[in-house]
Amino acid sequence: MKRLASVAGVLLLAVALGGCRGGDAETGDSGVKTDVGVTAEPCPEAVNKEKGCIYLGIISDLTEGPFRALAVPITDAQKAFWKRVNDAGGIGDYEVDVTKYIRDNKYNPQTHNQVYQEIKGSVLALAQTLGSPTTAAILSDMKSSNVVGSPAAWTSAYAFEDVILESGANYCIESMNALDYAKEKYQATSVMSVHLAGDYGDDAAAGAKLGAEALGMTFTDVKTDSGTDKQAGAVQSILTTKPDVVILTMGPADAAAVVGTAAARGYQGRFIGTSPTWNPALLQSPAGPALTALYEQSGPWGQWGTDSPGHKAMRDALPGKTPSDGYTSGWVWSYPMKAALEKAAQDGDLTRAGLVKAVKSLTSVDYEGMLPEGAGNYAGDPNEAVVRSNLISKVDPAAPTGVSVVKETFEGPTAKAYTLDRPCFEKL
Repeated sequence: MKRLASVAGVLLLAVALGGCRGGDAETGDSGVKTDVGVTAEPCPEAVNKEKGCIYLGIISDLTEGPFRALAVPITDAQKAFWKRVNDAGGIGDYEVDVTKYIRDNKYNPQTHNQVYQEIKGSVLALAQTLGSPTTAAILSDMKSSNVVGSPAAWTSAYAFEDVILESGANYCIESMNALDYAKEKYQATSVMSVHLAGDYGDDAAAGAKLGAEALGMTFTDVKTDSGTDKQAGAVQSILTTKPDVVILTMGPADAAAVVGTAAARGYQGRFIGTSPTWNPALLQSPAGPALTALYEQSGPWGQWGTDSPGHKAMRDALPGKTPSDGYTSGWVWSYPMKAALEKAAQDGDLTRAGLVKAVKSLTSVDYEGMLPEGAGNYAGDPNEAVVRSNLISKVDPAAPTGVSVVKETFEGPTAKAYTLDRPCFEKL
């Protein structure tokens, strides 16, 4: 079972917050217990001013980090998601605000922790905490304070954390499925993982390593730094080793630099990027032709144009937007928080401890068809509950987000057989 969060943390937090919003748990007129981040007063942009307000924080990469092109639409999609919830009546006697406490982490762990501390005393939970290494910087505090968060990330470590509401296949599983695909389609016998350090890149690299071992492939591990001017070493490793397939786990601009330069210097193998490496704007970059020829994209769910009730609701809620799968991700990541808040409200306990309890009771989440039935099991054993399926897409300039599916959602034999007993990156 997932590790239990400390209920005592709520009591310590109440003392520490003093005059901050919430303080000690209290029961309002609705009969629901609350403490931090929930008010009887309406939200600033309330639909129904007779309802109270649940404040959720958002910490994202909004200005200068490597994932800003994805993070801005992720955040906009979450605003639209919760507006839809409020328009439909909210959560019990409350509506949800995700706009007042938005902060920029610049994809920097220290900055992430700083802005988290700024808003922690005012929010019940985090609608978004973007990045694996950045979220790792606040995870200990989240656990001791019972702050639940929906991560904009997919590290396998989240399967072991009660306060994390992860969605979809993690990077480790995603890499295993990518290798099963590469072996079947390209008869690949060698793989190189080129990745950023930390929970993000290391988790994908560990999946590639474990997958290579299971499939009898040779494996090479290459760490790199963020920055298009810092990829020369990674490119040289690709050209020297000549792997059949390269698993890329980095920012979109970095990925374009690696693919474009390696292709220009004669590399003819395949690249498969994990979820956050793609941005359709790359098609307009000098690397566009190389990406079209050599690059494929793995991902945990269908893209913007997918035919599902959830995808349609997302598109309807974001009229006139240039399609981006940042929107898709932001929308998907919001469903588990909605389910947890609904359960906590139903239980009459919208305290932080009450929300953690609600999370631990969820055996599935209704993603409106955006994820397979049974996804969102936060009550089960990590190895039993982890989602093991994802899809593979090719670059397609005619598609809404620049990629179209070449292999529908599948669970490869390597991922299916793998026992998730601890975070994968610990095995790298």
